[in-house]
Amino acid sequence: MTLRAQMLAILMAGATLSSAAPAALTPKDAAQPAAPAQSEAMTRLLDYLHNQNTTGFLVIENGKVLVEKNWPAPTDDPQFAAFAYERTKEGALLEDVASQQKSFVSVLVAVAIDKGLINVDKPVSDYIGTGWSKAAPDQEAKIRVIDVLTMSSGLTERFTFDAPAGTKFFYNTPVYAITKKILTAASKQSLETITHDWLTEPVGMNDTAWRKRPAALASIGNDTGLVTSPRDTARFGQMILRGGVADNGKRIVSEVSFKAMFARSATNPAYGRLWWLNGSAYMMGAGGVRKEGPLIAAAPADMVAALGAFNRRLYVVPSRKLVVVRTGATAPDKDFDQQLWLRLTAVIG
Repeated sequence: MTLRAQMLAILMAGATLSSAAPAALTPKDAAQPAAPAQSEAMTRLLDYLHNQNTTGFLVIENGKVLVEKNWPAPTDDPQFAAFAYERTKEGALLEDVASQQKSFVSVLVAVAIDKGLINVDKPVSDYIGTGWSKAAPDQEAKIRVIDVLTMSSGLTERFTFDAPAGTKFFYNTPVYAITKKILTAASKQSLETITHDWLTEPVGMNDTAWRKRPAALASIGNDTGLVTSPRDTARFGQMILRGGVADNGKRIVSEVSFKAMFARSATNPAYGRLWWLNGSAYMMGAGGVRKEGPLIAAAPADMVAALGAFNRRLYVVPSRKLVVVRTGATAPDKDFDQQLWLRLTAVIG
């Protein structure tokens, strides 16, 4: 299997920077020692994570850091190396978060909607012109922005027609990447500029930036990777936990646009607008195959998640005021998410 094919497989499986010094967590986020009754459960959790190729793990509960841990990067995984960069001054590895970037882009689209720059019910061609797909002109004209955001464009990864827009869920990273073009066309600004001005600067995410991917990764159809740290990802998660409001009280996304990001899509109740959603009776997997039950049975039903290849994870649980970040290489356990939540639940109760 070629490296390109391997990367495409990993990115699909994952669906199921500036040089400035990173900002410190706010005082209320200062690390707190685990209670004695939790220490044994915490040890089991951290041992499990270490054995599952984790490089970074951060949990914030009710505004307090429950645990923050960084491990050495694997040295014998060339695929992981293509997604890893330098370390922060705290020792955390900066990593391309793979398909987690989709949820960050979801927020950028929400901001663009608030600014009156994007209407998700309009055709994609209204923003980037016709001929962007290989579908027939009348088929392409029916693909709206919302269809791209909910992975129901009806296109294959080669942009050929497969089904009418809005009728079939298929996790399609190359077509998702069109969202970036929509954003830049609608705003008339670069992706780097709007990401800084609309998201990373107001949220305080100083370690986060877009970087050009190596050619072998870019060839899958998404040539820019979002490189960030566990702390910055946690800051992003905290903003989501607060309903679209940054730590300093600045509203990033309106209440209406925020709620729309997490509305269950018609073609997959476990998916919103580039966000995975727990608590549904069934879910459609990356390949469009139906699976009974929720996304992660052991996790709270109201959990929302940004998921990426190599089991890069951001979980946000409003009912528990909980943000969980995991970075690293691919976990050996096929049911890693379930096993992680079983152990995490033993810690948090």
